[in-house]
Amino acid sequence: MALAVFLSSLFGLMLLGMPIAFALMLTGVALMVHLDFFDAQLVAQNMLSGADNYPLMAVPFFILAGELMNAGGISQRIINLAVSLVGHIRGGLGYVTIGASVMLASLSGSAIADTAALATLLIPMMRDNGYPVPRSAGLIASGGIIAPIIPPSMPFIIFGVTTNTSISGLFMAGIVPGLLMGAGLVITWMFVVRGMTVKLQPKASWSERRTALVEGVWALALPVIIIGGLRGGIFTPTEAAVVAAVYSLVVALFVYRQVTLKDLVPLLVQAARTTSTVMFLCAAALVSSYMVTLADLPQQMNEMLAPLLHEPKLLMVAITLLLLAVGTVMDLTPTILVLGPVLTPLAAAAGIDPTYFGVMFVLTGTLGLIHPPVCTVLNVVCGVARISLESATRGIWPFLLTYLLLLCLLIAVPEIVTAPLAFFRH
Repeated sequence: MALAVFLSSLFGLMLLGMPIAFALMLTGVALMVHLDFFDAQLVAQNMLSGADNYPLMAVPFFILAGELMNAGGISQRIINLAVSLVGHIRGGLGYVTIGASVMLASLSGSAIADTAALATLLIPMMRDNGYPVPRSAGLIASGGIIAPIIPPSMPFIIFGVTTNTSISGLFMAGIVPGLLMGAGLVITWMFVVRGMTVKLQPKASWSERRTALVEGVWALALPVIIIGGLRGGIFTPTEAAVVAAVYSLVVALFVYRQVTLKDLVPLLVQAARTTSTVMFLCAAALVSSYMVTLADLPQQMNEMLAPLLHEPKLLMVAITLLLLAVGTVMDLTPTILVLGPVLTPLAAAAGIDPTYFGVMFVLTGTLGLIHPPVCTVLNVVCGVARISLESATRGIWPFLLTYLLLLCLLIAVPEIVTAPLAFFRH
């Protein structure tokens, strides 16, 4: 009965158009009423505890780092470097998109920020060179969702905090799947571009490539610093976020000099607005998460899926299908906050590695960012490209299919994720 109250309250409030943060909070209240011990003070205490969490301090710093990267020219240098290397080959701007997506993913960890930067810079170039705009939009959106998988990743931070999973472990485990996402897009684009008649970019000279590399080296150094620092135990993920923000500030102010002290105020305000949205979500989610635990919903889920507990791969298939369905109506962060605490104990009971499960959870959830009706990332590209969501949906299907095949591969061969993680642990 508690599970029915939880689901009906949450989805009922969402269907009424209530913001997800308030829907999560009121769902917790509904469970309190159902269990007959409503306490307003308990609601307030849980909301305070939800935001008062040390690892969550990484969120505002990574958001600020992303704002500084886009405004400070770091994203532009990454794209310039990719254009100089592969822009001249057939379908080159598509490969530029994929390469830049992977490199930007290792800088900001935000799918929306990376996608907005890529779309703003590359959509006009691809349109002018004869690339079909819907297909270009689909590729850019598909590349943008690599950001939550390759570290640093804000969804990994939120998942780690919500489910008490190692954030450093999630970061390290996300590297190979993120690179496989990029490789999958490259292979798909090779087939897609065959039917296009497009202009080729002029081949850059070696001196132009060297110049682009020199200008981009400051941007390329950031993921090396973050991954190296985490791997070497020099700093925690939260401290890595501070390092990323300070590094981006220094590069934007004193190296590329595209940000002035006057520009910092609107950048800080925008970062604060985004942070407040995420933090309020986390605060409200703890109310429902606390009640989910108190109502013993994970145990009820265990009983429902008991036949699959002895078949981890079948359980992963069932959870993946559930997450794909939820992704059609819910954004990634609420999905993590709502289902993470419910499904993680279930996976643990089946003997599934919690870090592997976290990577698969987030990877599956990111697909909801590019398939309708929620598709936050795809909507961002549609806004920049000025095309309809229907057109962009037609353009994205080959890349979405590639990601679904990748999910099948990672379910069938979990060692792809866990084996590199063992290397980093040692």
